[in-house]
Amino acid sequence: MAEKKWVYVFNELDQATKYVGGAWDDVRGLLGGKGANLFEMYRIGLPVPPFFTVTTEACNAYLAAGEKFPEGMWEQELEALKKIEEASGKKFGDPSNPLLVSCRSGAKFSMPGMMDTVLNIGLNDQTVEGMIKLTENPRFVYDSYRRLIMMFGSVVLGLPDEAFEEPMDEFKAHKGAQADTDLTAEDLKELSEIFKKVVREQKGFDFPQDPIEQLRLATEAVFKSWNGKRARDYRRAENIPDNLGTAVNIVTMVFGNMGWDSGTGVAFTRNPSTGERKVYGDYLLNAQGEDVVAGIRNTEPIEKMVEKLPEAYHQFMQICELLEKHYKDMQDMEFTIERGKLWMLQTRNGKRTARAAVKIAVDMVNEGLIDRKEAIKRVTPKQVDALLHPQFDEEGKKKAKKEGRFFASGVNASPGAAVGRVYFDADTAERMAKEEGQDVIMVRPFTKPDDVHGMLAAKGILTSEGGATSHAAVVARQFGVPCVVGASAVRINLEKREMSANGIVVKEGEWISVDGGSGEVYLGKLELTVPKLEEQKDLLTLLQWADEIARLQVWANADYPKDAQRARSYGAKGIGLCRTEHMFFEPERLPIVQRMILAETTEERKKALDELLPSQRSDFAGLFEAMDGYPVIIRLIDPPLHEFMPDEEKLLEEVITMRVKGETEGLVEKEKLLASIRAMHESNPMMGLRGVRLSIYMPEIVEMQVRAIFEAAADCTKRGIVVKPEVMIPLTGTVNELKWIQPRLVRIAKTVMEEKGVNFSYKFGTMIEIPRAALTAGEIAELAEFFSFGTNDLTQMTFGYSRDDAERNFLVLYVEQGILPKNPFQTLDREGVGKLMRMAVEDGRKTRPDLEVGICGEHGGDPESIEFCHIIGQNYVSCSPFRVPVARLAAAQAALKYS
Repeated sequence: MAEKKWVYVFNELDQATKYVGGAWDDVRGLLGGKGANLFEMYRIGLPVPPFFTVTTEACNAYLAAGEKFPEGMWEQELEALKKIEEASGKKFGDPSNPLLVSCRSGAKFSMPGMMDTVLNIGLNDQTVEGMIKLTENPRFVYDSYRRLIMMFGSVVLGLPDEAFEEPMDEFKAHKGAQADTDLTAEDLKELSEIFKKVVREQKGFDFPQDPIEQLRLATEAVFKSWNGKRARDYRRAENIPDNLGTAVNIVTMVFGNMGWDSGTGVAFTRNPSTGERKVYGDYLLNAQGEDVVAGIRNTEPIEKMVEKLPEAYHQFMQICELLEKHYKDMQDMEFTIERGKLWMLQTRNGKRTARAAVKIAVDMVNEGLIDRKEAIKRVTPKQVDALLHPQFDEEGKKKAKKEGRFFASGVNASPGAAVGRVYFDADTAERMAKEEGQDVIMVRPFTKPDDVHGMLAAKGILTSEGGATSHAAVVARQFGVPCVVGASAVRINLEKREMSANGIVVKEGEWISVDGGSGEVYLGKLELTVPKLEEQKDLLTLLQWADEIARLQVWANADYPKDAQRARSYGAKGIGLCRTEHMFFEPERLPIVQRMILAETTEERKKALDELLPSQRSDFAGLFEAMDGYPVIIRLIDPPLHEFMPDEEKLLEEVITMRVKGETEGLVEKEKLLASIRAMHESNPMMGLRGVRLSIYMPEIVEMQVRAIFEAAADCTKRGIVVKPEVMIPLTGTVNELKWIQPRLVRIAKTVMEEKGVNFSYKFGTMIEIPRAALTAGEIAELAEFFSFGTNDLTQMTFGYSRDDAERNFLVLYVEQGILPKNPFQTLDREGVGKLMRMAVEDGRKTRPDLEVGICGEHGGDPESIEFCHIIGQNYVSCSPFRVPVARLAAAQAALKYS
């Protein structure tokens, strides 16, 4: 039996492809995204240093075996090392001609939470001397050595960054050095000894001098990082499975810190913030890669490289064009120039802002690189949502500047605007956001992968250092968090928990406003405005393409004409839910509603309802006018009556106070009201007298509502408006309820049309929100012409959870502990609630083949739930107006996935 292959060398892509069956996605799964792209760049002839990759399968086997290398893996890694020795003409650990390597993690999906890169593995006290003889550049060699000890100590040995940063800052201050590049060879040699002492004191053993031991420990560190907190947090945020594992990439070192004819950089083939078709990035001369990404030194824009290294610059521009055409997507690349020679270290599909994602997708269709279907797949619903995020009004910013509230400016790294309280570390930011419910702006000199959990919790991010490709910028863009980086005027004092700029001090907990679009930061709170969809041409184009592909229509939940108008402007093709009881809560109507509820005779109740009818008719007319030509589903009154009444405890307090004070005026009326409210008391009102039960108990209410609906529809029809009213009877549990109430309401509808002398199509249907209704859907469809799933209540009743209580008490714990995969009130539970829905659709259509089916619960705007609605054959989803664009894209993506 052939030995299991755990390690692939740079020229073995064909073997890896054959092993997984040929699909590129599976190759990425085996070799990780970073490794797979290294292999592919080598295959197409780009300058890639010799390398090998330890597979993700090895990582999973290592973790499953209790952190032990799988049999044969380490031996294969040492054999692979020999092959890159041959290719490079150098030998690992040989003082006369040492091979140095970097160690990088690389999962299938790019994960900022994974292990940081370790450079210069293979250096020790002996190979340092050999490198000096070979290069005749002691400064470069000692710079590389101190970097290895520093990176290895923090990344592999787990020491805090401060253990190295603090002595380094003290050393630079002692030497009068502003930047790392100001240190001499002797300085860096001395610093290397200081760093070795840090390792000895904090770990109790010496920095490993054996290069093979360095490689082994670094490989293990990559595997272990897969289960680190920051990696788990990231996977949870991005819904990445925990069983993928990470690959280990061992790459021959090339050096950007060998002098001023060397350098390193990170660049994108297009602007990741705006989507502009222009290479965008940063580079540094005489530096190694982490200097650019970490933002420790201020970088130069990539276009300036042509002035210092023109040959390498022009070669890199050609490679950018080649890679974008090859991968048919915007690329994020890392490169190093060693003594004028360009080396490519990485390419991957670049993270981008929501705005850039949409523009790049649309532009690439127009350029002929991709088709419309691929463009729709490229943009995520989350990105569409981010495009409609609040922004600061320009006039508001001008006013703030006049008031002296401008604080600082930096690089506009991730668009959008955020207002929040300042916190200076990730743990505090996360705690204040989650436990205290605060809006948080996380402020750091620069961020690292350890900070990801705080960045996810924050409304906005501000750093004083770093550039457009720094860690903070990349992560913020990915998650749609507004971010300003490199605000160099800002001085952050982490000990005092404060920052200052231009003489202004901001302490932790104080409010600031961050504009990730302009790169500006303001003191206090600026007012946020919502962008207009009609002004975003690229997004409108993409959504138009989505509508052409989607089978599901997207409707909206809207209770008032202004909501319906907004929904229509966002592309809604109907109103899937109008909650009529919301109209009853209007201040001028509530007293009439209360009088109607407290009426002791039918005549008194009808009199109050007659007063309400004109306002209800006006409400419905406004909806029909706003949705001219589209269906409007109006749900008859649903909540328990006590919700319309004054608070019982507050009223009791008023009565007791009046009695104690001997006040008699109005006391009898209040006592009578209190008695009536007590008489209405229900132990479980959400399962009591509401919905269709209330309609049967007090039919006068819904009779008035149906008359108002049809009078409004008739009046609109006479004015030339195309009306499509659909009346929804809520909370049906048995077909007999419909048999009792629906014929009465249909008679009223027909009577009104006869009185008005008009005809128009209409439907009567029901809301499926009780499990029994789903189980008996075949019977219910005998009367109901449409079903609308009220998945908020259907989820409550199926799980037996009170939504409010569950989310406040145990639901978060259930998700964290894996008892539930997701919050079922946010994403549909397919196995339970979904099974009831599927059954209801199938049985309902057996009875009524043309049965219209939709959903109007909160799940109607959730992409994963929308996908399920597509699968079970619904006609539409209905969501809040603001989520309509997101739902339109999600509906198209579901159609593409299951076409």
